[in-house]
Amino acid sequence: MGALTEHRITVVGIGADGWEGLSAAACRALSEAEVLFGSTRQLDLVPGDAERVAWPSPLVPALPGLFERYVGRRIGVLASGDPMFHGIGVTLVNLLGADRVRVIAHPSSVSLACARLGWALHETPVVSLVTAPVSALLPHLADGRRALVLSRDADTAARVAELLRDNDFGDTSITVLEQLGGPGEAVASGTAATWTREPGDPLNVLALDVRRDADAVRLTRTPGLPDDAFESDGQLTKREVRALTLAALAPESGELLWDVGGGAGSIAIEWMRTDPACRAIGFERDGTRRDRIAGNAVRLGVPALEVRGAAPAALVDAPTPDAIFLGGGVTAPGVFDACWAALPVGGRMVVNAVTAESEMLLLRWRAAHGGALRKFQVYRGDALGGFTAWRPQLPVAQWVVTKEISQ
Repeated sequence: MGALTEHRITVVGIGADGWEGLSAAACRALSEAEVLFGSTRQLDLVPGDAERVAWPSPLVPALPGLFERYVGRRIGVLASGDPMFHGIGVTLVNLLGADRVRVIAHPSSVSLACARLGWALHETPVVSLVTAPVSALLPHLADGRRALVLSRDADTAARVAELLRDNDFGDTSITVLEQLGGPGEAVASGTAATWTREPGDPLNVLALDVRRDADAVRLTRTPGLPDDAFESDGQLTKREVRALTLAALAPESGELLWDVGGGAGSIAIEWMRTDPACRAIGFERDGTRRDRIAGNAVRLGVPALEVRGAAPAALVDAPTPDAIFLGGGVTAPGVFDACWAALPVGGRMVVNAVTAESEMLLLRWRAAHGGALRKFQVYRGDALGGFTAWRPQLPVAQWVVTKEISQ
């Protein structure tokens, strides 16, 4: 980073109580700074004669040039609460290195919220909607669970209430905690079903005591969501086989999946729902299906799912995957070869086949690369007159392989 790292930068967390709530060390660091960076609201909380620079928008692309402009001067940075909790401190450490950033923390809004509510901090999950769409909250919802939501603005509470009502969580209790720790602190509560409160202060945290409606369908993180949870034209990996396929893919936190021949996007979507850090790219040749995949991703709480065009062309320049699922286009020329070439050593591939022609390819690929073959036949009970009959689903052959050095 060159000149940007010649001087250490001090990042100070500040709360709604402003200067009076800072420690002696934090006050001293800010008093010694020649230049202060922060939001306009934060800069107004601090006395002194230091030059003040409000953050530009967009922020992250501007940071290198901003620090270059003030190189050689003592720089202080103001952050909300704990700078290392969804804060600017993380961004600056990633940019400059931990040895060039000194962080003086302040209690986070989450710590203050739990203190007000009497909730155990270590047992309370936190979801940030500061930059994410409100639908990203959906996978975190479970009956009887408590959660805290970091709001984007004053309208977040109303949008969350609408999301909860629309997804059968209308009895969920919502508490808005505004300006925590400051003179303007305010708390208001209600239920999602009856939420009519007007937007208040943009600096707020939401506390949710989640309640699922009695007749609601359970959409949990465990793979194997109901088939009708996805909009599709019939190109959908069915529920039972989908659960077995996700088990074979074995997602871990932070891993990236390529879902090739996405259909309705069910594999990629369920992969991402297993953990907030799991990522996926869906590849689908049909434009209508691509739109459908994107819609399913939003409705099921993983709006960050990336959707691209047809393989193998669309695979070019895609980030290296940790795992690949090939469910469509198994017989398309060049698709498997391109996927296999992109898969790193240690990466996993799962291929499902439902036709005799695609099964033959599985046998050939297994002979060349090893792995395991299995075949599933699922029967579902259905009415036959006044009785119940077992109706077979299409059998699915599956090849599971981990790429080794010799391959």
